[in-house]
Amino acid sequence: MKILVTGGAGFVGSNLCRKLSEDNEVFIFDNLSTGRFKNLKGVRADFIWTDVKHPFECFMNVDQIYHLACPASPVHYQADPINTIKTSFLGSLNALEYAKICNARVLLTSTSEIYGDPLEHPQKETYWGNVNSIGVRSCYDEGKRAAETLFMDYHRKGTDTRIARIFNTYGPNMSPDDGRVVSNFIVAALKNKPITIYGDGTQTRSFMYIDDLVNGLIKLMNSDYTSPVNLGNPVETPIAVIAKVIKDLTGSSSEIIMLPIPQDDPKRRKPDITLAKSLGWMPSVSLIDGLKKTIEYFRWL
Repeated sequence: MKILVTGGAGFVGSNLCRKLSEDNEVFIFDNLSTGRFKNLKGVRADFIWTDVKHPFECFMNVDQIYHLACPASPVHYQADPINTIKTSFLGSLNALEYAKICNARVLLTSTSEIYGDPLEHPQKETYWGNVNSIGVRSCYDEGKRAAETLFMDYHRKGTDTRIARIFNTYGPNMSPDDGRVVSNFIVAALKNKPITIYGDGTQTRSFMYIDDLVNGLIKLMNSDYTSPVNLGNPVETPIAVIAKVIKDLTGSSSEIIMLPIPQDDPKRRKPDITLAKSLGWMPSVSLIDGLKKTIEYFRWL
């Protein structure tokens, strides 16, 4: 097949493109605002520099579109919040319009952030969320919620769409300065610098290794399921435990310090993956095995 991946030079996108390019002709749209060209080393794909906020030029027909393009870490999406929400909405609109032109199936990578600081636990796809629409994180949270709205409205008008709600993911090709929990902790531990926890460390996340996510995205794209589907690891882990595990695995002498928790930081995150299981998917890489692989990647940066 001919497959277009927007945001293909980013962390998730580059790993997805590497897998897709084994058996398909892959095209990448990216403006390298947060992605990195070096992530694509060894990936067989055609790279096109473009900003998804602008309508896609119709120069090729594709069979599938994976729409990933959007700043996805707090450091990146809060650096230019207006650009973030414009990218979420306009990028999704342009991807959907291109899908209509090509008669292609298009998948949106949405996020567990659409659940906000959830009052339901674990989070099912039917949960509407608890989101602060005017907070510092809302450019991303509400941007993705608007993108989901667009995708479902286009779906009801006949466009072939899929929506993946991605929970915390880690692995090779993460940027060392993206501000995410795992990358922050590993980089600090390898440099024997303080590992900073925001809050008391009891807040939880569900961490999924990138290979599991890539397999889930491909399985969802090629399924018949058109409503949002959670893709995440249902094993819930406190942030303080992650910090301790990474410190031990790296043999670091880092001190673990605690600072005030940021605004609207969710206290608990855990996906209900019943729907994903019905598609024949569930994560298989253990936290320890995934962290070991990720630590080795960062050692050689």
